[in-house]
Amino acid sequence: MSTEPPETTENSEPGTPGAAAQDGAAASGWGGEGADGTSTDGEDVTGAESDGGEGEASEGAAQQSEAEAELAAQRVERERIARRKAERAAPVDSGAKLSGQAADLLAAVRAVESGAKPTATVFSEPEPPRRPAAEPARRPEPAPGSAAPAAPASETVESVRALLTEGGAPEALAAQVAAALGEGAADQLRADPWQLLRIAGVRPEQADGFARALLGAEAGPDDERRGRAVTVWLLEQAALAGHTALELPALTAALAQRGVPDADAAVQNTLAEGEALAFQDALDEPGAPARQDEEAEEGEERPVRVLVGLERYALAEESLADGLGRLINSAPKQDGSAEDWEREAGGAGSAADLVRAVAGHGLVLHTGGEASRAEPAALLRAARALGLRAWAATAVPQGKERFSALLSGPGEVTGTGAELPGVATVAGLLSGAEGPGRDADGAFDLDLLVLLDAPQLDVETAALLTESLPDGARLVLAGDPGVLWSAGPGRVFADLLAARICPQIASRLPDPGPLGELVSGVGIGELNQVEAPGKEVVIVPVRDAGEAVHRTVQLVADSVPRAIGVPAEQTQVITPGHGGAAGTRALNAALKERLNPGPGRFGGFDPGDRVAYSPAPGRTVPGQVVKADAEGLHLSCAGEAVVVPKERVEQSLRHGWALTAHQAAGARWPAVVVVLPGDAAQALSRPWVYTAFSRADRHLSVVHGVEQALARAVAEIPAKPRTTRLPALLAPQPPAAG
Repeated sequence: MSTEPPETTENSEPGTPGAAAQDGAAASGWGGEGADGTSTDGEDVTGAESDGGEGEASEGAAQQSEAEAELAAQRVERERIARRKAERAAPVDSGAKLSGQAADLLAAVRAVESGAKPTATVFSEPEPPRRPAAEPARRPEPAPGSAAPAAPASETVESVRALLTEGGAPEALAAQVAAALGEGAADQLRADPWQLLRIAGVRPEQADGFARALLGAEAGPDDERRGRAVTVWLLEQAALAGHTALELPALTAALAQRGVPDADAAVQNTLAEGEALAFQDALDEPGAPARQDEEAEEGEERPVRVLVGLERYALAEESLADGLGRLINSAPKQDGSAEDWEREAGGAGSAADLVRAVAGHGLVLHTGGEASRAEPAALLRAARALGLRAWAATAVPQGKERFSALLSGPGEVTGTGAELPGVATVAGLLSGAEGPGRDADGAFDLDLLVLLDAPQLDVETAALLTESLPDGARLVLAGDPGVLWSAGPGRVFADLLAARICPQIASRLPDPGPLGELVSGVGIGELNQVEAPGKEVVIVPVRDAGEAVHRTVQLVADSVPRAIGVPAEQTQVITPGHGGAAGTRALNAALKERLNPGPGRFGGFDPGDRVAYSPAPGRTVPGQVVKADAEGLHLSCAGEAVVVPKERVEQSLRHGWALTAHQAAGARWPAVVVVLPGDAAQALSRPWVYTAFSRADRHLSVVHGVEQALARAVAEIPAKPRTTRLPALLAPQPPAAG
């Protein structure tokens, strides 16, 4: 591992777009902002310590102003350069049309939409938002279009606009409120002004002000409507932080902190209205069979915990547990004799144990790093040799291409895009755009499914996948347990590993070279010095965020291409969050100015721009802008042509030279530059560092400004616990033999 000496930034270009951090939340007056753009004044109602989440929870919850934020960052960068070149200051006119309560509320919402301030400020681990639950498709269908949902009726929007104006709220929220509340939105909102909390970015104190403006003295902190609305709001914030439910004491404590006088009554009213569900889970040891009632001594009270959660996640976890139980308890389809499976295992090398486990079990877990993907590939080849309809699914298209290469023999052509043999993305598999299609009963037309990147599965996606498996099918969940958990609620893979209800095969294949040694050490809590004779790992110390931005641009545009031989378009920058002076917005503005300068004529973008495309909340697909025409913005994403309609550009695109670790999970690049400015120290955790460092194939540069905070995060800050019901739901399953 080599260390570059500090460099003076006296005359460097581009420098620090320090004002870029102020484009979203500076005027909100809601407290400080951390390095990742997360609020520093929120509290975690679960009582757990933060793992340093990375400030992207609200990325999908309200993306409408991402392009606007990118443009603002670019504008600030260009203006800063112009000022320095002219050696004078040029003030930027900002202007404002709103003031007082309306301005505060609009600024707050815009802060969340732009990613500068997370929605889940009550919780310290930000995650992308929940995606709408959907029934599995009953037959193969094309991928859903990117068109936005039907807009609410204009008269509904206008009536809501008038009501918002009356209550002192910004009329710009009218369309969102009308879409959220549907027909009769204005009447609903007048009857219950706290329904405004259903809009992303609106906080209880803002909704309280709106309610007082409409209801006068009638709007008090003990209002039953307020108690219900704040209860649901807290559960939604918990979901954004990864929890599928909250323990009752944590929920009531959070309600009290939000000024609800009778928290217990608020919860009861919410349950009575069907806006949330309550559960009583026995506190049996994970992996132990649940005790039957007759096993308990007479009069003995079993320890339980009471959980409260939103219905959608409760149903998803129950459906997932049922589906996994069906796989575990039903005999796999008999494809080939035991001798045939053993013959294939004998020729599978290090994958022999995995092949043998899959031969006799419907559900198998496989763990390991990047090198271990060779074992699921060997399993698929063995299964196909036995005549099984075997498929693999990855989290992102780039992962699909990498895994397809492992499936191919020497000299074989793997194809591109949707033509990759036997490999699909999870999204494509569920939509029917990729994969084997579905049979007459609506189940996947396959015998074996290997789900790679399993830690990225949230409970709703996992439930849809297990519901779609036919009887007798085999499911392998494979992934690296050291990476960040899913973007959505739940921790499916970790819960299954802890439950020990099925065979678990741990790969012994180490990731090679200095990068593999470094990442393996991080996984066990050690930040080791590694020998890197080929400059596989380089540490670049910096003094502040401004120098971090400058050195990052220098590395991507010059140093890495010249010294390592990796061009700028194959180098990915990863940073803890979107906001801050060295967040994704500031870095993307500086990188665009150096690598592809332009006016952003097409919704803030120019041909040649690298982008992060979000076809759905929580999903990020790297791509590049090809052109723009009347149809919209044309992208190339992992070799596939994508057209984003112009009305969707603002919601679903941001520049992609710099990403967060959650956005980068599931993909790898020849070279990666991880940017750690000094104000990012609180955003770091072992899973974050592990995920960021392990995205590099050949070279890793660490722009290091956090001093000892990096080693401390690796050694002392594990993943933040998430409250889920899946372990309790899985408890009745018998533990796996051996």
